[in-house]
Amino acid sequence: MTRLECTVTNCLHNAENRCCKQAIVVDGSEAQDNFETCCGSFDQNLEGSYRNLFKTPENRLEIDCEAINCVYNSDRRCGAERIGIVGDGASEPGHTECATFTLR
Repeated sequence: MTRLECTVTNCLHNAENRCCKQAIVVDGSEAQDNFETCCGSFDQNLEGSYRNLFKTPENRLEIDCEAINCVYNSDRRCGAERIGIVGDGASEPGHTECATFTLR
């Protein structure tokens, strides 16, 4: 499993710069650079109204990866030890990106 650090603080699943989901999807099947990827699991926390009361941040989680041109992609799974998702202020998945994406 991969350690995920997420700075998209306005995502519904973010708590303490970590994700509270057990798995996420990184999209970007034709990506040649990290800005062409995104967190497909992003859900905007509108106006910060939601507080995460029941889920706790995951230290490591499964990352399904559609960015097949990334060196860390192995059979559509992320093999990196650690990745970063960035895009604070995002209002949709396309405003986020996998900062760890590295072209093969």
